[in-house]
This record gives sequence, structure tokens and C-alpha cells, in this order.
Amino acid sequence: MMGMSSALLAPREAPDSSLLSILIAPHAQLRARARPVREGDGETVRALLPRLFATMYQAPGIGLAAPQVSVGLRVAVVDLQLDDTAPIALVNPEIVALSDELATREEGCLSLPGQYADVTRPNRVRVRYLDAAGVRREIEAEGLFAACLQHEIDHLDGVLFVDHLSALKRNMILRRLAKEQRQKPK
Repeated sequence: MMGMSSALLAPREAPDSSLLSILIAPHAQLRARARPVREGDGETVRALLPRLFATMYQAPGIGLAAPQVSVGLRVAVVDLQLDDTAPIALVNPEIVALSDELATREEGCLSLPGQYADVTRPNRVRVRYLDAAGVRREIEAEGLFAACLQHEIDHLDGVLFVDHLSALKRNMILRRLAKEQRQKPK
């Protein structure tokens, strides 16, 4: 992981050749727990990060986890695309603190295109992770940023945002998605 340029994180658009295919629920790989990145994974992660960002921006989205593009590693990218937040690459992220204060906001997911629901999560979070250069960092976030971090880390554990809903709401969304995917031109 050492020596990875932060320039990999800067572009908010990229050539189409770098785009990855995003898995759509109920694909089984979305339910698998991703394995931690290890020392020997540096080249894979260096090649993956710019492609994750490019795919996320093209979708468009504000977060994307490696399992969503068929890579079973604990890697995710987030960019709220707001002036006060920079793009962030998270390698082996772990939530180390959550607030008791909860917030409910509408969530969607690139792996459940066109599906949205109100999800309640802790409003503040502290996450420990390795950055693109392999440096251990901690970040505190609140509001949308906190929700996005929790959403992407959930992906690394095989959890989708619909898993935070009642069984009835979850099943309605998954049935609607399946119907829309069947009707989609091939």
C-alpha cells in the first residue's frame, strides 16, 4: 500500500476503460463478508482505487464498496461531492465509535438502482482505516457523511441498506427491483 499517490483520488471523471460493473441485488457476492486487505494486496488495491472512484462518479453515486464490483476486499470510496469534503479511500475501515443520537435519512444504493427508503442510523461515527498510502487514520463524521460511511462499511460486511428496514419494506423493495430488472432491455 505504500507509495500510492493521492493523485489517484483527485479526478471526478475518468475514461470509460476504467469502469467496473456494479453488481445488482440479489447477487450473492453482495451478501459475502469481504476479507481484510493484507500486505500482499497492495498492487490490487492501487489498481482498484481509481477504478472504484471512476465507477462511482459515472454511476453517479457518493460511495462504492469493492464487493459491489465483484472484489471481495475491505475497500471502499466515498465522495459527497460537496465543497467542504474531499474524496476518501478507506482500506480495512472499522467503526470505532457511534453516537447514541440517531438520524433518519433517505438512502439509496448503486446495487439497488432506483430504490430508496428512510434508514435510521447513528448520526455521528468515528472510523479507523488505512488511507490510499497505507497510513492509519481516524475520521469523525456526522450527518450524511456518517450515514455514507456506515452504508459503505455495511457493504464490506455483506449488509445492504434494506437490511435496516422492516421485513415488509425490504421485501417490497427487493420485489420491485427484481421486476424492474426483468423489464429492463437486455
